[in-house]
Amino acid sequence: MIKKIVVSLSLLFSLTSLAQEGTSSPYSFYGIGDIKFKGTVDTRSMGGLTVFPDSIHLNLQNPAHLASLKLTSFAIGGTYANTKFQSETADGKARRTTLDYLAVGIPVGKLGIGFGLIPYSSIGYKIQTLTDEDNPTFSRYSGVGGVNKVFAGAGYKITKELNVGASIQYNFGTIETTNLRYLESVQYGTRENNFSDLQGFNLDFGLSYQRKLTKKLSLFSSVTYSPESKLKLDNSRTIDLIQFLSTGTTSVIQREDIDVANTEIKIPSKWSFGTGIGEMKKWMFGGEVTLINNSVLSNRFNDIDDAVFENSTRYSLGGYFIPNYNSYSGYFKRIVYRAGLRYENTGLVLQNKSITDAAMNVGFGLPLSGTFSNININFEYGKRGTTYYNLVQENYFNISIGLSLSDKWFIKRKFD
Repeated sequence: MIKKIVVSLSLLFSLTSLAQEGTSSPYSFYGIGDIKFKGTVDTRSMGGLTVFPDSIHLNLQNPAHLASLKLTSFAIGGTYANTKFQSETADGKARRTTLDYLAVGIPVGKLGIGFGLIPYSSIGYKIQTLTDEDNPTFSRYSGVGGVNKVFAGAGYKITKELNVGASIQYNFGTIETTNLRYLESVQYGTRENNFSDLQGFNLDFGLSYQRKLTKKLSLFSSVTYSPESKLKLDNSRTIDLIQFLSTGTTSVIQREDIDVANTEIKIPSKWSFGTGIGEMKKWMFGGEVTLINNSVLSNRFNDIDDAVFENSTRYSLGGYFIPNYNSYSGYFKRIVYRAGLRYENTGLVLQNKSITDAAMNVGFGLPLSGTFSNININFEYGKRGTTYYNLVQENYFNISIGLSLSDKWFIKRKFD
């Protein structure tokens, strides 16, 4: 058992750096970047639903579900993202492989506890623009970094039907962006470098309720709430005079430090309400609405003024089907077949146009023979953004794989 804990913690901290280049979206320039975490692979396959309790899978979006765990669970997931970018005048492609989450959940009677790491947001883009064709002036924008969450939470089973839970997260990360401008006919150019170190705390609260409607049919519902919190940013900026070398690289001729104010970014409050119906070990279908107060968001530096933020709403529909969960002869009958839809306005407004995101998901839960562990696979196809007023539309296809290892810990030996 101790060995398992040590390995889990070592993986958690050694993989922290993988969160720093998890996107290639130009929209990650704004706020704290592209919000990447959409739930574990099994919930993501159902459109991001958090309403269904599970005894062997961790639910990282509603801490109340930790009380439903029957086995100690170790969960890790990652995504391979393939994105095609399109505007009115150009297009491009990008690929990324990222860590999505790493967590451990432990049941202790009516109490369930969990902890882990979530790479929450990412910044990663490279953009070049041409502003004057007669006397070409080029601008190159690039950015890397993001925000990670280390969390610890607990859920408690108040009654057979009602669970409550709460979790605390420590947010931390670094963001680095550059803006290089130069004339094609001039040897020197200027480069603005911006750096931000971020940190702060936030809380999540959750309720989950299930009730038998008939002998087989059950009703499920859940509520989660995250109060508004703050990220403190320690900002710095430098301006470089650079020379372009024949090798294609650049050399800094002169550097000047610029005084910029430290800032705060609010993490918006969030409510989610979900309900579903089904037969626990056979099928379930449900829906969820999430309300996010994104209008309080802001950019890292006060001189970024070409974006507006608005409140956003996310809609999720999905469910699963298991042909025969305890079949001994047919492996495919024990597979969990999942599907879901998701639609949201992200809260970002550019050129008076709300940036929306819509996706469909299909997934499978593949049981590992002789255990309660499984491999979850999700295929996601979606579209974000628009080509309106030369903005960027992203058509993406993601493949997510999650490993859920479940076993009994803390068993007293009967024989030496």
